[in-house]
Amino acid sequence: QVQLVESGGGLVQAGGSLRLSCAASGSRFSRNNMGWYRQAPGMQRELVAAITSGGSTYYADSVKGRFTISRDNGKNTVYLQMNSLKSEDTAVYYCAAGLSILTMRAVDYWGRGTQVTVSS
Repeated sequence: QVQLVESGGGLVQAGGSLRLSCAASGSRFSRNNMGWYRQAPGMQRELVAAITSGGSTYYADSVKGRFTISRDNGKNTVYLQMNSLKSEDTAVYYCAAGLSILTMRAVDYWGRGTQVTVSS
């Protein structure tokens, strides 16, 4: 069993930065692929970024060049550095973990989410 707790969300002006953190409990953290999904009001949840157990990364086209995902297996934590934020980045951001997280159905564990609001 893995529990995920997000932090770091908040209100920021357009063009600003935020760093989200996701702390995971359990001893299997290093074996899991990790990632961040987001869900804006009235929209479907979408994958933003993912990082494999080996460190390979994936980014949605909408965030490439602005967001960076990383992980610290020693701290059981995954991060999402978000730069040059836009109003369309406003959403609840969810941490996800599993052997495969490229689709929602494949996610084994979810965090409760953290709100990110970008004001224009």
